[in-house]
Amino acid sequence: MTFDTFFRLSSYAMVACGALALTVSGGLSELLALAFGVVLVLAWKIEGTRWQLTERVGLIVVLLSLPLFYIDWQILSGGTSSEKVGVSALAHLIIFLSTVKLLQIKGDRDWVFLYLISFFEVLLAAGLSLSPLFLLTLSGYMLFALSTVLAFEIRKARRSVKVTETRLLVAPDSTFFRRLRRAGVGGGKGEARKLPLVSFMLMLLIFALALPLFLIVPRSSASVLSRTGSGSTGFVGFSDSVRLGDVGALQQSDRLVMRVRVEDGRTDVRPVLRWRGVGLDYFTGRGWKKTLAAPSFEEPGNSSGFFRLGTTEGAERLTTQRFYLEAIDTPVLFAAPRVIAVQGAIPYLRQDAEDALTSRPHYQDRISYKVFSDTTVPDESDLRKSLLDTRTRNADAARYLQLPSEVDPRIPRLADELIKKAGANTQYDAARAVERYLQNEFGYTLEQKAGGADPLADFLFNVREGHCEYFATAMAVLLRTKGIPARIVNGFQSGDYNEAAGVFTVTQRDAHSWVEVFFSASGKWVSFDPTPFNGRPATVRTGLKGKLSKYAEALEMLWIQYVVGYDSDEQRVLAKSVGSRFFELRDWFARQYTAIKDGLSQWIRGGDTSGKISYLRIATLALLFGLVALGIVILVRKIKRLDLWRLFKRRRPTGRAASVVEFYERMTKAMAARGLHRSSGETPLEFAQASGVPEVLHITRAYYRVRFGDQALSPFESDEIEFSLRRMEEKQS
Repeated sequence: MTFDTFFRLSSYAMVACGALALTVSGGLSELLALAFGVVLVLAWKIEGTRWQLTERVGLIVVLLSLPLFYIDWQILSGGTSSEKVGVSALAHLIIFLSTVKLLQIKGDRDWVFLYLISFFEVLLAAGLSLSPLFLLTLSGYMLFALSTVLAFEIRKARRSVKVTETRLLVAPDSTFFRRLRRAGVGGGKGEARKLPLVSFMLMLLIFALALPLFLIVPRSSASVLSRTGSGSTGFVGFSDSVRLGDVGALQQSDRLVMRVRVEDGRTDVRPVLRWRGVGLDYFTGRGWKKTLAAPSFEEPGNSSGFFRLGTTEGAERLTTQRFYLEAIDTPVLFAAPRVIAVQGAIPYLRQDAEDALTSRPHYQDRISYKVFSDTTVPDESDLRKSLLDTRTRNADAARYLQLPSEVDPRIPRLADELIKKAGANTQYDAARAVERYLQNEFGYTLEQKAGGADPLADFLFNVREGHCEYFATAMAVLLRTKGIPARIVNGFQSGDYNEAAGVFTVTQRDAHSWVEVFFSASGKWVSFDPTPFNGRPATVRTGLKGKLSKYAEALEMLWIQYVVGYDSDEQRVLAKSVGSRFFELRDWFARQYTAIKDGLSQWIRGGDTSGKISYLRIATLALLFGLVALGIVILVRKIKRLDLWRLFKRRRPTGRAASVVEFYERMTKAMAARGLHRSSGETPLEFAQASGVPEVLHITRAYYRVRFGDQALSPFESDEIEFSLRRMEEKQS
């Protein structure tokens, strides 16, 4: 491959990587990316032919593209300034400008313009994507960018310096043009083969230098997950009022909602974990809503990002969860029930009367936060202290007994039958009886079958099939007819657990409704789930495809947690981890030192309890240390005699690629050490003849052939010269 071909290939690859980064981030459609790929191939084919556009034609086309950008924006957005449409139109303009520049005759300014456009594409992609695929495209772009910059500079130097000047006018001790010529000034095939390796090593060096800075530079309080622009999820079922059927519509999509990492490793609670969203207390007959709008807790953000909401009896009762929430159309923050504290880079936190958590809207942003929840469930013996015939007189709990003005009379009769059949005397036993009845006697379906003027009665006595909202509503209403305070909760089931990533993956299909029952004796809300178990769909990824998807998700989680979502909290965790490892290592060395010292002390005393020292053993130990030291000295001297260090200090001259200056300089230095110096008006050959040393004359003639005759040294001549130089340098020392 010639140097010119390498330069074009590297430049085209850099431009292609910029477009690829924009494509994987969603800023460019696959069809348009494919068309741009065709343009790249076409531009490569017509490079240097008469089919290329002239600079004037290219300028005219570029100027005409500016109105097209405005038209593109207006047609696609319908006259609005939608951010997503604006990004799309900007991407179209960038690709159009790149196409024009690729198809025209290119000078240095045109190449630089293409490089800048590709760099802007990568910047735009960085603002659109949080995927680890962006890291791959960025790495490829950096590799080709470094290679292109090197080749571009060499190409400029190649045009400004003639080959004859490098041979005749450069001083013998200059190595710049020799290296330049190796990289491609001569224009021969294979001369640019080292540039990709150099670029790769530079890229590794950049990453190595950047990684410590990334880890230690202080983070701002803003969430780094908020720069995604991926668009919001069409979300229903998590507002102040919900109609029967909203959650069922949500369950018919596999779109990702969030990922949750349970950080304390309590596997015993994972099967029953649910991610609570909103609680609703008022039943209208066709849906649910909240009656109290004022928040029970509201606090602005602080420097630590820590919000304390309650207390717990012991730290062992806490379950710690880390949420990575996608862009969704709700300000709700999901969490496992009974939240004790929340930590995250959020501007404020609110908790309403139904224990729902909300913060700023994030319909275009991903957010991350940590939750500490007391997930322990009260003992059944404590819950059974709330008797069935004792209605609550607490005003706050009384609103959880509300029922529509007209309730189908069959509903309270059904509640009486179920409780009587179960022989329940406590609120807890009554709740379990209703829960089991709905789980065992009804079917699950996502179809909206129940309807009419009273959809709940239609579900209970006619259709007898429905989804989770109908089951939760039926249980809450049946319990309320018996004076048992209850409310429904909309949230999500735990989701699919990915053991490779250590996270729960929660999609819209995991949306769920369940019931919370209040027990006045314990003052606690307890969750019940009347939905049949076959109506709690769990996504299970099996087989090779499932395993690969889990590993891909694990990679994405590493990218999100330690790169995209790496904040001051992660820095503190990392610093604490590094510090603990350092102290552990220090303690280990201290223990080893103490063990060795005590062992030597006991050995010297020979196990004598009186503490007497054995001088014979001390002499033996001193002799042993002496022998080891002597062995080290001998080994070092042998290594020095092998002259292995010369492999790193000097390279043996071989062939055309050898430095014609290097071996001649080594010779002149060796002769100068003997007192023979070459005068300024003396040619190398005159100096060699005057020295009277055969080796000097032989090396000088070889120098003339390579330096001025453009010949190459044979391997035999290289070995011979290296042998002569070593002899001269040994005599010098």
